[in-house]
Amino acid sequence: MKKSLIGRFRLGMALILIPLCAQAWWNDDWPSRKQLTVDAGATGADIGETLHDVPLLVRLHAGNFGFFLDLAENGKDLRFMLDDKTPLKHHIEKLDTLTELGLVWVKVPAVRGGESTDGFSMYYGNANAADGSDAQGIYDANQALVFHFREGEALPQDATAYALHAASSKAAIDPAGFIGAAAKFDGQGGIGVNANPALAVTPDSGLTFSAWVKIDQAQGGATLFEAKDTAGRIELALEGTSAIARYQGAGGDVAQTAAVNVEPAKWQHLALVARKDALELYLNGQNVGTSPIQLAALTPALAIGGDGQGRNLIGLLDEVQVAKQARSANWIKLQFRSQSPDFTVLNFGQDESSGSGDDLNYFAIILQSLTVDGWVVIALCGVMLVISLLVMVGKTLTLNRARKENEDFLAQYRNLATTDFGRLDAEETEEERENEQSEFLAAVAGKHDHFQGSPIYHIYHAGVQELKLHFGGADTALSAEALNVVRARLDAAVVRESQKLNKNMVLLTIAISGGPFLGLLGTVLGVMITFAVIAATGDVNINSIAPGISGALLATVAGLAVAIPALFAYNYLLTRIKDVTADMQVFTDEFLAIVSLRSADRQRGAQP
Repeated sequence: MKKSLIGRFRLGMALILIPLCAQAWWNDDWPSRKQLTVDAGATGADIGETLHDVPLLVRLHAGNFGFFLDLAENGKDLRFMLDDKTPLKHHIEKLDTLTELGLVWVKVPAVRGGESTDGFSMYYGNANAADGSDAQGIYDANQALVFHFREGEALPQDATAYALHAASSKAAIDPAGFIGAAAKFDGQGGIGVNANPALAVTPDSGLTFSAWVKIDQAQGGATLFEAKDTAGRIELALEGTSAIARYQGAGGDVAQTAAVNVEPAKWQHLALVARKDALELYLNGQNVGTSPIQLAALTPALAIGGDGQGRNLIGLLDEVQVAKQARSANWIKLQFRSQSPDFTVLNFGQDESSGSGDDLNYFAIILQSLTVDGWVVIALCGVMLVISLLVMVGKTLTLNRARKENEDFLAQYRNLATTDFGRLDAEETEEERENEQSEFLAAVAGKHDHFQGSPIYHIYHAGVQELKLHFGGADTALSAEALNVVRARLDAAVVRESQKLNKNMVLLTIAISGGPFLGLLGTVLGVMITFAVIAATGDVNINSIAPGISGALLATVAGLAVAIPALFAYNYLLTRIKDVTADMQVFTDEFLAIVSLRSADRQRGAQP
């Protein structure tokens, strides 16, 4: 309990101090950086000792790094700094800005065991920087051989300073490996490496072999790795789907570990460690078998994926490493967990810009995390917003003009003398008829003659014209049938004016109902892409997920930003349209009442 509390205290202090230490900027020629932390606790590497000079794999992808286009060609501007002062050696195995995928190896001076977190910074964005990659510098002196299996290699090339390149190879290169490309074996032979003093093994130093393995079928007896000379042989073999480690001394006696099952169709990490007195087999970072041996000194030739005796592998190998040292169990576990996407050994912090201090532009981070589909949805929402604003403005101007001209018309209409009932009516010019057909022009052009912005005037005009054209004028005595004809004409005018007032209101209803759904579509697509990236890369830490999710949610915000103003405006405008429509209906009833009254007066005056 005491050890756990101390570990938690150290973790907390580290989390507090890392940002404080990271405030300094290493070099102003590099405008951007990202903080990374190494978790050696139970949620990360889960190791109990301090390891030195460890090559850690940094997997960059769209989920944890959104600035691939800011990198210089081939990532030559990448720099990794400890405490923003001490440069760390690194090697770029793969960097593709189109697929937004990067694989970079960084040599970390120390990873402290327990619940501790050590951090370093990744600087980028300097297009004029020289290439800082150093493949040979990221491995310690005990690492004798590393095959990354690059595309286009006829013979696998050793990445260490010893340059123990393959002397022969019958393996093909599969670009879709576990870490970049992988070696593909078809049972016709393996990879041979000649004996070299750099491979010399002593009982005190020992030997370690590790690789990522994928098989799709049971093996008839295949050699994954063999280190052999006249003094002895160390072997890692597959029998069926079981892995077995063997050691054979000069006397011919064979010691082997218990067989352990290797699950087909899945990438798994296998390691063999030969110590002075023990042979150990590791599967996915765990010791699964041990056998006592008496290790002799060897200067072996190596066979990988086949031994030339027909015991050849059918499957894939990736990240083959041979060390002339017996690595510790914690080293093997860290190697497995740091390279596997199923564990979060590396945590990615936020991107920072030079001169920005500690202030983070969260909105900029969200925008940088938007995927193409998110931008498309936001663009569509922007178009809907512009259309909605045009409708709101145009309709508000139209209604304001209608209210004002209705008041002006009614003020004059109610002052008409009985003998001058049709005086306010006048024939419309062709220009006025054209303006009536354009609501927007009518709204912004100002007041026309004859109250052309007044819906009530248009009803009055329709009624007077009907009386003039068919019944001789407003002073004519009308029958009940004639009054019905006039009423129908006025009702038709009310309907047409209502249609004009409600024109384009449907665009607001589309924005109200369609905006949120369009935003939701963008969010769902963004979340799907985020989880697809996680599935492809295996990086499931919160710092890789959060930017993509926040970018996806921005689409929903955009949809709501369209719908909410449209909803308020729609209800406001609809209420005003209803008021104008009610005024038109009241005027219609009033007009008909006056016409009926005048008609009745005429009929009574015409009677003898």
